Amino acid sequence: MTPYQLLERLFPINRSITGQGVEESLEIIKTLLPALRILKIPSGTQCFDWVVPEEWYARNAFLEDDSGERILDFKENNLHLVGYSTPIDTILPIEELQEHLYSLEELPDAIPYVTSYYKKRWGFCLSDRQRKALKPGNYHAVIDSSFKKGSLTYGELIIPGDKEQEVLLSTYICHPSLANDNLSGPVVLTFLAEWLSSLPSRKYTYRIVYTPETIGAISYLHKNLEQLKKRVIAGFIFTCLGDERTWSYLPSRNGNTLSDRVAKYVLNKFVPAYTTYSFLDRGSDERQYCSPGVDLPIASIMRSKYGTYPEYHTSLDNLGFVTDEGLNQSLELYKNVIGIIEKNATYKTTCLCEPQLGKRGLYPTISTKKTMGTTKDLMNLIAYADGSRDLLSIAEHIQVDFDICVENAERLREATLFNMCEVVNKI
Repeated sequence: MTPYQLLERLFPINRSITGQGVEESLEIIKTLLPALRILKIPSGTQCFDWVVPEEWYARNAFLEDDSGERILDFKENNLHLVGYSTPIDTILPIEELQEHLYSLEELPDAIPYVTSYYKKRWGFCLSDRQRKALKPGNYHAVIDSSFKKGSLTYGELIIPGDKEQEVLLSTYICHPSLANDNLSGPVVLTFLAEWLSSLPSRKYTYRIVYTPETIGAISYLHKNLEQLKKRVIAGFIFTCLGDERTWSYLPSRNGNTLSDRVAKYVLNKFVPAYTTYSFLDRGSDERQYCSPGVDLPIASIMRSKYGTYPEYHTSLDNLGFVTDEGLNQSLELYKNVIGIIEKNATYKTTCLCEPQLGKRGLYPTISTKKTMGTTKDLMNLIAYADGSRDLLSIAEHIQVDFDICVENAERLREATLFNMCEVVNKI
């Protein structure tokens, strides 16, 4: 199965912040990640300032005119129904119906994505062209939905490494049929987790999380905050990774965490151009993971960022908007991100002043004008290896490719001139 094929399979499912759609989607992902645990938090659970809501089930919804012609049908496109709509079966004139209709005048052929999670209401979404074509008269509105005390469902996969320190990779899985925002994130993360699981070894432990957006991340933090604060050294939100238009970077609230530094390094190295946003432009679960008192080092690398492309939160964010190439490029970029996190380390030189490299076979035994150039990178690495800077920061400072720094550090370690420091700074 390819990333795009997984996205195609998940696309028709009606997901929300609770209910059958999330669980069905996670069960499909579990076929690729057998160790994924599907967990639940009961409705009514107090999580910081929030309460886990009741489960919502939507079985059917449609709107008919007074001749019996069906104007819209939830079974044809689940975006037609306002998320968390209350049940209704009534006949009402068009003037009253308009209060329950949602469309976008600026995108006349798009069905908007609308939800009302925390206030009881009902409604339908339709294209503005459809809405303007509605004739005077009575309409039959039917929504077969229900609420029950149940649970919020989320997925968690822990991929162990040599260290207890963790990299948190989180995505949200609560939108209905939206391809870039929402499904591209879970899809890319699933294939990245599959790749991580296949590695013969890992330095760090990887925590893979699939939650409903906002309430899911809040609930997950409420349950795991102490351990996350103790162990997480880096992390990313996986969202909007499926199109090919552009690349985007959203920093953590701190702006200079290991996640931020790695993201910028990889983008600068592998992407021709990208847009840097501010944390003031946040809109996904970085709001929760980076909030005061939580302060996790979480950033985001995206393609077209949520809220910036016209198709966002509409039926135009469909299977034609994302591409197999876009998904695969995002997957490869995140593999490079993980590669740098895995190879990054902090070293301290073992001797005072410059070491005698010649007797260790690390320096030419004859000195000429060219000698300085051939050993400059090695000597610069030694000059900054004081135990306070990691290899990534040294590579950037001395303007040498990160992988060259890694190779040189290994040579110096084998020559007993470098000791690895256990400290891995989050910022």
